Amino acid sequence: MNYILEPWPWYVAGPLIAGIMFLLLFTGKNFGMSSNLRTMCTIGGAGKKADFFDFNWKSQRWNLMVVVGAVLGGFIAANLLSTDIAVDINPDTVSTLEVLGFDSAGEAYLPNELFATNALTDPKALVILLTGGVLIGFGARYAGGCTSGHAISGLSNLQLPSLIAVVGFFIGGLVMIHLLFPLIF
Repeated sequence: MNYILEPWPWYVAGPLIAGIMFLLLFTGKNFGMSSNLRTMCTIGGAGKKADFFDFNWKSQRWNLMVVVGAVLGGFIAANLLSTDIAVDINPDTVSTLEVLGFDSAGEAYLPNELFATNALTDPKALVILLTGGVLIGFGARYAGGCTSGHAISGLSNLQLPSLIAVVGFFIGGLVMIHLLFPLIF
């Protein structure tokens, strides 16, 4: 049971992801989390207002189960399978984050200063979360998919646009963490 309570090593998780990708490719399906937002908007009737949402959403029911599985899996992992062990982060990173005001660095996967319930009363945290959400939503739509869709599914299909998008994701992440993050915090 102890192996369930710890992060799985790459040589277990990687082949599992590859196996799922093989099954999806074999059945002619593409994986991606952001496409579910389009499906949910279509279910809500957005197809009457915009042609982008006018498609047969029932063909994407399987992908909605991915979202349900991710939410249930996250809940089970956080509430039933997690131990009270601190997150294993490089001590230099913890020191840098503490200087920037993240006192929960090394204690949680998501910083309490941004994601705890009481952070929603902090105007700065609220602006950061809302701005980040809009930028991520715009970026996923503009790039034709999210990081999981491009990096896992698109690269598995050997799609050049996915390679370009993944390179852009990495460059954007580097710019964010090294240039913008210190300015924001």
